[in-house]
Amino acid sequence: MSAFENYYAVIMAGGGGTRLWPLSRKETPKQMVNLDGKETLFQMAVNRLNGLFDPSRILVVTVAEQAKQLQKQTPEIPTENYLLEPFPKGTASVVGFAAAYLKNINPNATMAVLTADHFIQNVPEFQNLLKNAYYAAQNKALVTLGIEPTYPATGFGYIQRGGLIETEGSALCYQVVRFKEKPLDELAKEFINRGDHDWNSGMFIWRVDQILDEFERQMPALFEIIKTIQSAFGKNNEQEIIRENWSKIKATTIDYGIMENAANVVVLPAARLGWNDVGSWDSLFDVIPNDEKGNVALGINHICFDTEKTLVYSQTANRIVVTIGLRNTIVVEAGNAILVCDRAEAQNVKNVVKFLTENGYEDYL
Repeated sequence: MSAFENYYAVIMAGGGGTRLWPLSRKETPKQMVNLDGKETLFQMAVNRLNGLFDPSRILVVTVAEQAKQLQKQTPEIPTENYLLEPFPKGTASVVGFAAAYLKNINPNATMAVLTADHFIQNVPEFQNLLKNAYYAAQNKALVTLGIEPTYPATGFGYIQRGGLIETEGSALCYQVVRFKEKPLDELAKEFINRGDHDWNSGMFIWRVDQILDEFERQMPALFEIIKTIQSAFGKNNEQEIIRENWSKIKATTIDYGIMENAANVVVLPAARLGWNDVGSWDSLFDVIPNDEKGNVALGINHICFDTEKTLVYSQTANRIVVTIGLRNTIVVEAGNAILVCDRAEAQNVKNVVKFLTENGYEDYL
């Protein structure tokens, strides 16, 4: 009998990834696209679970229009393990949905809530952390993985660590003092200098009964909706009931809805994961091999003259892209759009998507 037979992975895979436009779009969000010529981010997320989670114990929560493509990418996951949310309503609803489903099939389940669009280089360390998190969760703790900050990021939430806790397993485990939202630059620098703050990875591990208790205590309205949905599983009108009740949900993240005021929250620092949330084109410089001048070429033959720290991507086969005299530039050709921007402005690609959305450029989204 495996020590982890009641352990399930829940991969959240319904996001959009607007800062990777024009590659990431409604029909092909960033977790579905191939960045390194080998695997999509979703395939990486599934493959790094090999050996710890049997495919029968991997659930994927996504929207219907993305499910078929995800299934093609990972046919080893049973079709019934795809939980379809009618439309995105935040990560709190995703977690509640998956917890209710697992409660039905295994009341003793522990769930690892994981992401479909992050890059993790050190897979053995990742699995070791998930094992230690499982043991911590058996003590009725809500467990999160905290990423060791490498710079004062203003785009991530932070977790403040308290005292060290003894748990089964080899990983260090700390009581969480509080979750903190994305800070301004000066406060982010203060967090780094203090040395007791981690980036919030968005990955959580907990017993299903424990997280449902927190929903009942902190988000009673959502808890009642989740209970109604839970009672519909297996019925002929299951999808109708889910859709009808899903529209009543107020969109909230699990961080704001549950974690900020939850009892008995602990964090396992993840210092050696080689983690990156691949949140923007600029972040790819940290996860894709660079040439001797810091350039990154994806999907194409890049011929560069006097070019440094520049990323070039193209979806068009057999295309040569030539750059002359570029510094810190991003050039992306995908579908019917071309993006050229300064690396320092990479985070503002989301504003382009907002503009296109508000001004009727639907064909480019």
